Amino acid sequence: MEIINVYDFDKTILPYDSTEAFSLFCLRRHPRAMLTGLRAVPYAALMPLGLTTKTRAKEVFYSFLANLEDVDAEVEAFWAENLKNINAWYLAQRRSDDLVISASPEFLLRPAAEKLGFRLIASRVDRHTGWTLGENCYGEEKVLRLRAEYPEVEIAEFYSDSTSDTPLARLAERAFLVKGSALSPWPERELRP
Repeated sequence: MEIINVYDFDKTILPYDSTEAFSLFCLRRHPRAMLTGLRAVPYAALMPLGLTTKTRAKEVFYSFLANLEDVDAEVEAFWAENLKNINAWYLAQRRSDDLVISASPEFLLRPAAEKLGFRLIASRVDRHTGWTLGENCYGEEKVLRLRAEYPEVEIAEFYSDSTSDTPLARLAERAFLVKGSALSPWPERELRP
């Protein structure tokens, strides 16, 4: 058995959403390429009504990737500008066995994982087409992916900005909500079954 710390990434280790920031980065550099991503707006409106899934809405949004000449070069350029923004509290406590579990695309977070030295589970998105390969890594799906990829892991500490990650928080000895650079204990009411 391995006892580790587990983290969300967006608005936790990075103080903002990496997918949103990457999209804006691409919009500045390739405004015409981003036009196809606008097709996701109606899907976002249909999600609260239960008429589409978050996974499908993200697929439609990520279709803009097919319009980029070199997605890998864009990702590298993005991290050249953004890696310096990693939260200082994380850098002060990071360990080589840290695991990040995120709903953001794996292709987007992989360079940050390699540079910062953490293991990564994230949404599997084809970086050339935007198609999601499996479910969006969100909520209970994070627990399923953790158990599938690291069945022997126990969570000492878990950190996230969102109570949507309560399924992971329930597995941890200690869980913390992150708001900016402030950490607070996970709300007890959320941890009750």
